[in-house]
Amino acid sequence: MAKLEKLPAEAADRALAGLEGWTREDGKWIAGSYRFAGFPAAIAFVGRIAEIAEELNHHPFIAIDYKKVTLRLTTWHAGGLTELDFQSAERYNEMYRASIAENR
Repeated sequence: MAKLEKLPAEAADRALAGLEGWTREDGKWIAGSYRFAGFPAAIAFVGRIAEIAEELNHHPFIAIDYKKVTLRLTTWHAGGLTELDFQSAERYNEMYRASIAENR
């Protein structure tokens, strides 16, 4: 399990640099978006996100706009970004890459 201590800004920047498709927002959040062929595929992806979020006990803010899913992560009780945010984002990226490969 990842540490739940707030990362210094420099450590968060290093972690973000290795994370494809994610950006930093307001210094306390990271955000990433995923695009799908349509609404049903986007909703199915959100269902899989829920499974990972429960496994990690770390739940993202989720916005769905037809065929685009945007996730935002922070660790509230740590007051900002932790290793768990970056671990979660990487898991979501892996799941997205797998779902894209399945639909080719």
